[in-house]
Amino acid sequence: MYFKEVMIVEVNGTMLWYYNICKREVWLMSRNIVPDQKDENVDLGRFIHENTYKRNDKEISFGNVKFDVLMHSKKELIIGETKKSSKYGEASKWQLLYYLKVLKEIGVDAKGLLLYPEEKKRVEVNLNEENEIKLNDMVNEIEKILAQSKPPKVNKINQCKSCAYREYCYA
Repeated sequence: MYFKEVMIVEVNGTMLWYYNICKREVWLMSRNIVPDQKDENVDLGRFIHENTYKRNDKEISFGNVKFDVLMHSKKELIIGETKKSSKYGEASKWQLLYYLKVLKEIGVDAKGLLLYPEEKKRVEVNLNEENEIKLNDMVNEIEKILAQSKPPKVNKINQCKSCAYREYCYA
């Protein structure tokens, strides 16, 4: 008798980030296939994350999401997402918007900040109705990717040459 593999994986913010760069990475990540941990980009990202914004609460887990930084403000709750570069600013924006949407769904109003410490740059991110609609569409597409028994085909893009998953595509 043949049993179909059933994957129960919740969409999370990191998947939104990968979705906006490479759909194949979403599938690989969902199967707990980790990128090359010796990749210099992975090392640099880890270093920046661990050594910046030390005065703030870091790695706040809430349900299936994990915020990088909880900024202290007397007026409002600010969720920060730390990135090594603004190169993937659009993908980072959607990841942070997803976190804001999760909070909104439980009645918590928050602002978002993309943090690029190496560039000494901060970008404010706010959730609006248009972004919520786009997020819902992205989540639906991610769920379709997760339901596939095989990863999406390789789609060679500029990011492939610096991707820590490249061996899974080009080995």
